[in-house]
Amino acid sequence: MFRGINSVILDAKGRIKLPMRYRALLPTEKMSQLIVTIDTESPCLLLYPALEWEVIEEKLQALSSFNPVVRRIQRLLIGHATDLELDGNGRILLPSLLRDYANIEKEVRVVGQGRKIELWSAVEWDHHRTRWIEEVIKPGDLPDELQSLAL
Repeated sequence: MFRGINSVILDAKGRIKLPMRYRALLPTEKMSQLIVTIDTESPCLLLYPALEWEVIEEKLQALSSFNPVVRRIQRLLIGHATDLELDGNGRILLPSLLRDYANIEKEVRVVGQGRKIELWSAVEWDHHRTRWIEEVIKPGDLPDELQSLAL
């Protein structure tokens, strides 16, 4: 499981070096194959090991594209999904269109989220994190699954 946060720098060619602790968690088969796509609700990118993405893509493809909400998600997630190759130095090249979507310019926050990794511009991450921390959540707003969770 990917967890934790790291700060990395985008180089002049649009590459970031994936932190070693995340590279160590990649499956040995297809280890260097990753998929990146956009998050449909936040200005960040979602990075998946290829095997994890294949499960998601299969589920998305099984949904009816006649439903406009489903079609929207299929267009955004699958339409932006891009195959990436981890190079010998542990770097991935982020496509410029996806970098633009996430406002990624130089400093990148790499945030582990279990089976995937989120890639945020440092500015966007800091802004959203502050907003999430300051957000007041009423007990009735919590889903049942979270109300019974003890941390």
